[in-house]
Amino acid sequence: MEITINGQHRQLVGNPPEVGEELPHFKVFNGAGEKIKTRFLLGKVTLISVVPDITTSVCSLQTKRFNEAVDQFKDVRFLTVSTNLAETQQKWCAAEGVKKLELVSDHEQSFGYAMKLLIPDEDVLARSVWIIDADGKIVYRQIVSELTDEPDYDAALSALKKVTQA
Repeated sequence: MEITINGQHRQLVGNPPEVGEELPHFKVFNGAGEKIKTRFLLGKVTLISVVPDITTSVCSLQTKRFNEAVDQFKDVRFLTVSTNLAETQQKWCAAEGVKKLELVSDHEQSFGYAMKLLIPDEDVLARSVWIIDADGKIVYRQIVSELTDEPDYDAALSALKKVTQA
């Protein structure tokens, strides 16, 4: 799959999974450096917001926007994934006052390769939003075609409402 960065074409490491497919196996790391595997995400609806670099403006906006939405969804896990180290993510959260959603690090690129979201030329992940049901099935995905654009928050949150009311 291909996206653009400031209009320049970039290739992802493959074709990301489609709606209806199972979430692939991967590992990421939380702020304490603990490994989180795919199986730990099962049992609860999860919104996964993927950003290239938490320290950039659009990634910051995206993460803050989903952080504001957390309170509307009591039984939903919200994760933001980036290739930034957990220490960088924690500093960003402290500076920006983001406390409601969890930032996880894909510095080993396990998530990026499993989800086919890694942009190898840049060593960052393609901006995207995923909703996973409690059984680990992908029920929503948006892969933003231009990396510097924000995702469609309204579409993602609307899809999340449908999943949680089903």
